[in-house]
Amino acid sequence: MDELIKAARKDMEEYASYAEKIAEKNLIKILEAFRAENVSTQHFCSTTGYGYNDMGRDKLEALYARVFGTEAALVRQQIVSGSHAISLALFGNLLPGDELLLLGMPYDTLQTVIGIGRDIPCSLSEYGVKYRVYDLDFVNPNLSAIKSALRPETKMVSIQRSRGYSSRMSLSVAKIAALIDAVKSVRPDIIVFVDNCYGEMVEDHEPSQCGADLMAGSLIKNPGAGIAPGGGYIVGREEYVERAACRLTVPGAGRELGSSLIDNRLFYQALLLTPQIVLEAVLGAVFTASLASRLGFAVSPAADEVRADIIQTIAMENSSRLQAFVQGIQKYAPIDSFVTPEPWPMPGYDNDIIMASGSFIAGSSIELSADAPLREPYLVFMQGGLSRYHVIYAVSRTFADMKEQGLL
Repeated sequence: MDELIKAARKDMEEYASYAEKIAEKNLIKILEAFRAENVSTQHFCSTTGYGYNDMGRDKLEALYARVFGTEAALVRQQIVSGSHAISLALFGNLLPGDELLLLGMPYDTLQTVIGIGRDIPCSLSEYGVKYRVYDLDFVNPNLSAIKSALRPETKMVSIQRSRGYSSRMSLSVAKIAALIDAVKSVRPDIIVFVDNCYGEMVEDHEPSQCGADLMAGSLIKNPGAGIAPGGGYIVGREEYVERAACRLTVPGAGRELGSSLIDNRLFYQALLLTPQIVLEAVLGAVFTASLASRLGFAVSPAADEVRADIIQTIAMENSSRLQAFVQGIQKYAPIDSFVTPEPWPMPGYDNDIIMASGSFIAGSSIELSADAPLREPYLVFMQGGLSRYHVIYAVSRTFADMKEQGLL
């Protein structure tokens, strides 16, 4: 095992020379945005009540808009998850009779938001929004076929950057840009929305800088850097962001409402730290891919493959291995290491889910975590890691334990 770990570390170090350049470029971009916006300690204070004239909140949103290259941003503590942010973007910009075209089947919790395949109270389907799922080839998208799939009633096209709980490839920004160009060449009026969860700062530019009209993500994933206590963001064109804000607060007030109940300093500092923390997570994932593949497991992405998000999958082949791996990641976490994760019927999913998240921020997946639905092909989804060395330690010890248990 020691020789395999040594070889995996070498693979990680070789990838670092590429990933560090991206982290440096993104950090400089964020630093320049801070300087351009004249961010000051006066913007860190919290507020109460309605939140009118909350200068810390407004400055943070101006900062996000500048970093992501958009007209406007909605960055709020009141957004409870990435799925919530996405839901606000969809409900705010789709009306009864409009059609949402999904390029690929979305993540499980988004299926319930849309109402795919079932009657879900308060879903888009219940409100009369139509949807279609286009079976996208994530390796070689057929751009001509995508153009032909657009209909007169198509109001929005949705693209999910990460793989979710599936075996498909995550989409690079270059591939997302090609999809956006294809749609816009036929229908410039269509809103192109990108679910950017798990992808922020993995590359040196974002889908919003390549033509996406609207984009959303979570602050307990990449841009929270493991210190933002919650929240989510939406960035994009002014009118679309404002409509999403009206779904979060009330029509007519939109972004003007919503006080900063928690000290804003954490959200500013998290954004500045994001490139470095994402770098740590990516390098931890590269190590994991290398070690797991050397132990005979199928992995995606491969250790030497250029990455589009922070997610690493390992095909565990059976339920026993899957559960042992997830339990190991929890065992070697800083928080709740004494807890043994068990599968449970998590809301929004059709299968029982087992989840390890020994994190300082509950449910944070930029901190080292691993989770999986108990279904074939028993893929475990590992993501995050505030330090590559924690990932090396936890993954190495977990595989060693599995070997002792006769699972390898």
